[in-house]
Amino acid sequence: MTIRREKTKRKSWAVKMKNKLIELAKKAQKHAYCPYSRYPVGAAMLCESGRIYTGCNVENASFGLSMCAERTAVFKAVSNGEKKIREICVVAKSATPCGACRQVILEFADKKANVICVDWQPLEKKKEKIIQIRVSKLLYRPFDPSEAGL
Repeated sequence: MTIRREKTKRKSWAVKMKNKLIELAKKAQKHAYCPYSRYPVGAAMLCESGRIYTGCNVENASFGLSMCAERTAVFKAVSNGEKKIREICVVAKSATPCGACRQVILEFADKKANVICVDWQPLEKKKEKIIQIRVSKLLYRPFDPSEAGL
């Protein structure tokens, strides 16, 4: 009986945390600076410490200097001493991390962590679509520092 209650508690906590990450990623998306692409992205990530960090995309006229929302959130977390991502959420139209973000996420995330991708188009009044994928499935044969002897 207590095992069942414990599983129910964990499931309830996971649902609440997922909803909180989605809400915070949507808030972060509102701060996106994207005058060139007009493609605002927000991200929120839960770290092993229990703290949540958010990020938005920040563009630059010299496009190569732009930064994605996911990497912004990861770099904020790392600069605050975090080294392990437990969950990450990305919010945008057809949301999915780019290849660079996938590699950075893999560097810091637990391989069992989920990436929650929320296709959210508030101006089009469409219902959001949520897809979850395990971090371990983000990239086929990613660069692995331990395999490279680093």
